[in-house]
Amino acid sequence: MIEKALLFIIILRIVSGSIDITAAMFMLKFNDLEKAFYINTLLALVGPCILIITTGIALVGLSEKISLTRMICLFGGITLILISLKSK
Repeated sequence: MIEKALLFIIILRIVSGSIDITAAMFMLKFNDLEKAFYINTLLALVGPCILIITTGIALVGLSEKISLTRMICLFGGITLILISLKSK
C-alpha cells in the first residue's frame, strides 16, 4: 500500500507538471513574447512553492526516521536554493 505522504507528493508533482504544460499551451496560443514572459514569471512562483510543500510533506512523513539536525539542514538547503534564485 502506498503511503499518504508519497501519494500527496505524487499528486502535487502531477499538478505542477500540468500547470507547466498548460502555461506552455497558453504561450503558444498567445504567440506573444511579452505575454509568454509574464506567464513564465508566474511559473517561477509556482515551482518554489511546490518544492517547499513537497519537501515539507516528505519531512513530516519521515519525521520518525530523520533527526532534527538533518531536517534543519534540509530546510537550510532549500532556503539557500530560494535565495540563490532571487539573487542577481
